[in-house]
Amino acid sequence: MALLKPPPSLSLPQPHLPKLSPTLNSSSCLHFITSSSHSPFTEKHSTIRYKRDSWVFKNQLDSPSSCPVPPDSSSIRDHDIALQLPELKKMLEVLREKRERNGGGESGERKVGDVYLVGTGPGDPELLTMKAMRVIQSADLLLYDRLVSNDVLELVGNNARLLYVGKTAGYHSRTQEEIHELLLCFAEAGATVVRLKGGDPLVFGRGGEEMDFLQQQGIQVKVIPGITAASGIAAELGIPLTHRGVANSVRFLTGHSQKGGTDPLFVAENAADPDSTLVVYMGLSTLPSLVMKLMHHGLPHDTPAAAVERGTTPQQRIVFAEIKDLADSIASAQLISPTLIIIGKVVALSPLWPCSSKDASTLAEARQI
Repeated sequence: MALLKPPPSLSLPQPHLPKLSPTLNSSSCLHFITSSSHSPFTEKHSTIRYKRDSWVFKNQLDSPSSCPVPPDSSSIRDHDIALQLPELKKMLEVLREKRERNGGGESGERKVGDVYLVGTGPGDPELLTMKAMRVIQSADLLLYDRLVSNDVLELVGNNARLLYVGKTAGYHSRTQEEIHELLLCFAEAGATVVRLKGGDPLVFGRGGEEMDFLQQQGIQVKVIPGITAASGIAAELGIPLTHRGVANSVRFLTGHSQKGGTDPLFVAENAADPDSTLVVYMGLSTLPSLVMKLMHHGLPHDTPAAAVERGTTPQQRIVFAEIKDLADSIASAQLISPTLIIIGKVVALSPLWPCSSKDASTLAEARQI
């Protein structure tokens, strides 16, 4: 193993709960989580998340109260939504009034806002496209995921409103249906709505589902692609996803299991092709099972592999190992989500790969083909 550290109305749940005070202090009803390693992303109950979205809790800031909320994910989620709803509805009313003043009322032509699905890349803000930058800075409301980096969110325009809708294992701040409803309601009110997603919105980002839902409601959606994690992180490590004589194709695979277990959703037999590169998203929990199946289907046990935590950010960590040792090496390094896994002979082309003599001869032969 090699571990490297390179430099109309919102159709949302409205639980009948006591009125709470989301003040940003230690006695707050919001349950903050602090981390010893500063995350480049928005963690689910971090202080930075609540400060960034403080506008949506505005109606509660001056109403101190006791906090009977048990610190479990479902209770915290329900309380967050209950606190946010009044301010979200107020914003909707302001947008509707503005639309009517501009000639888009009931007597005029229905003016619908623009909806953008924007990919922000794997974390490094310098990987944003110019088009993404322009849209991010002109939005009225931005719904952002967990894996949109804090550095990217610093680029949002001063007048925009940010709302966290991220998902992590065991905690969805908003369900997918609730996200759909938010996008629809604000678009119908005439807002410029941006849905910010890490990587590319149409690669394991559920952007296709959001686009399909809105189009069925008559809302046009514009997609601005981002650099997907596979491309951005592979480039950071100097790994060509395809290479003449080494890998003639690349396959992207989700490591998520169908019901949250330890088995991957599927592993097609041809995913074990030694002449292809396999990139696994969200695969930490299912990796041991995935590796066993790949080797069972014929992938050589000494196939090079890399696991990259928080790729392209200052907190990036990398584990290199042969596939037979990969799961143990990741466990030993205690890598956490998000971690991207790249499996294939091309990994040995990285200048960071701790080459053996066998690797060197293999690469020399490939370059001569």
